Amino acid sequence: MKFLKNKQLGKIAMVATVSLSMLFSGTALIPSNTAYAYSSSKAQNVIQTAKKYLGTPYKYGAPSGSSRYFDCSSFTQYVFKKYGINLPRQSDEQAKVGKYVSKSNLKPGDLVFFYSPIHHVGIYIGNGKMINTYGKGGVRISDINSGTWKKNYKTARRVL
Repeated sequence: MKFLKNKQLGKIAMVATVSLSMLFSGTALIPSNTAYAYSSSKAQNVIQTAKKYLGTPYKYGAPSGSSRYFDCSSFTQYVFKKYGINLPRQSDEQAKVGKYVSKSNLKPGDLVFFYSPIHHVGIYIGNGKMINTYGKGGVRISDINSGTWKKNYKTARRVL
């Protein structure tokens, strides 16, 4: 029987730790010294806060900082600001912050953008759904993989 060297044991331990982390939390541990580290707990907090505003009326051009009514980008700006993330006011400008994420790699808390040029934004909540606001009904949960949203999906950004 061969004995494993310390270096090999370290690699096995690291793979086991990451595998168990993914099994129990649904995400991998990302070292804090990386340039960017996704926070699933912060994402869940953002989503819970956003859900508190379900049904809040939509109003195009809604002012920053108001929760009486929202447009799409004032909504995302308002929710993320509660967690120390300052987003620009307009959706096309929000589409330039954070890190690009492909549609196949979306995680809860990512910003999802629509149309070309970009003029709509929502917060991805998982399972192909986003929370966003537009038109009658205001803040709502929508399926990004059907209808208008599927046809007009443009890009996504990770700011958490």
